[in-house]
Amino acid sequence: MICKRVCDINPFIVMDVLEKAQEMERAGESVIHLEVGEPDFDTPEIIKEAAIEALRRGETHYTHSLGIPALREAVCEHYAEAYGVKGLEPNRVIVTSGTSPGFLVALSTIMERGEKVVLSDPHYACYPNFIRYLGGEPVMVRVDEADGFQYRPEAIRKVLTPDTRAIFVNSPANPTGNLLEAERMAEIARMGPWVLSDEIYHGLVYQGQARSMLEFTDRCIVLNGFSKLYAMTGWRLGYLIVPEDLTRPVQKMMQNFFISANAAVQRAGVAALADPRVKEDVERMRRTYDERRRFIVDGLREIGFGITVEPTGAFYVFANARPFTDDSYAFAFEVLEKARVGITPGVDFGRNGQGYVRFSYANSLENIAEGLRRLKDYLHGERRSRGSGGDPSE
Repeated sequence: MICKRVCDINPFIVMDVLEKAQEMERAGESVIHLEVGEPDFDTPEIIKEAAIEALRRGETHYTHSLGIPALREAVCEHYAEAYGVKGLEPNRVIVTSGTSPGFLVALSTIMERGEKVVLSDPHYACYPNFIRYLGGEPVMVRVDEADGFQYRPEAIRKVLTPDTRAIFVNSPANPTGNLLEAERMAEIARMGPWVLSDEIYHGLVYQGQARSMLEFTDRCIVLNGFSKLYAMTGWRLGYLIVPEDLTRPVQKMMQNFFISANAAVQRAGVAALADPRVKEDVERMRRTYDERRRFIVDGLREIGFGITVEPTGAFYVFANARPFTDDSYAFAFEVLEKARVGITPGVDFGRNGQGYVRFSYANSLENIAEGLRRLKDYLHGERRSRGSGGDPSE
């Protein structure tokens, strides 16, 4: 018999779309991938060389369970430089094998079974699965397109109870690509529960400024890593920043469940944060994403998708697909099979995501252009001719 908590985990639908697309490709079909949130860039050479040199030096053993001192110090220096967070001590930084283990140990540290955690709806698809797996209860707060999918603090207050243990914040956000205003972050910080701040898309901002929750409160746990900004998804390297009294509890879980992050990969992380030459690579990637962002937003609007507030961070557009469908799940697989374009159904990100679809622009401008062409040809051509949806131009 399979454990109930495992059976209750929802599938990550974007992976279902990706795997179906890969099956089509193996059968010889051409598919444009606008579904998966993975940088198409290679990891900068300086970062790769740092890992190679670490291996040559024989750094192939366990490290300190919190991570190597050099990386934890580099994280502190980064937060001082980027956000003005002074006095952050390395013993508050815990290095993890990607941010997903960070979610697991952070929630395990602060949440008892039956306690509640507030999430925006829509939200990153995996958040509620972490909460439920550990016996907690996700509490959804609707965020709306007209408001740039930002939390309204008054809506959060309405759902707070004595059992509310934490509030999740993700800015820039997946799936929406929008930033949370500093005033709203400050108000959330004053509410009392722990704030879990997912800052994995920091640095990928094109208008405005990403703010760290550490600027507003110490009663928070920051989750960050290297996958998105540095094109290091396969390296599996992340970190937590916690209040000092949580360091030892988190460390005990790291020792028991993970031992330590990969030694050579941690050296790559030091180079990513501390070598000034990497900043040039990062800025080049950021400018390229911004060019793609503006191109795909214009193209989607021309096709008929709704985008009320343009996304200004990450590499996603969460577009209103109601001119074409009320069932984002069926629509995503229809578009994949008929137009050969991979997109993610909004329902993957919560009930309020129904009727939306997420487009990732972590792909070349040429592929994005081809994907938009295929979408337009299908939605305004074959699909319209067989009466499968409205034509927003009419």
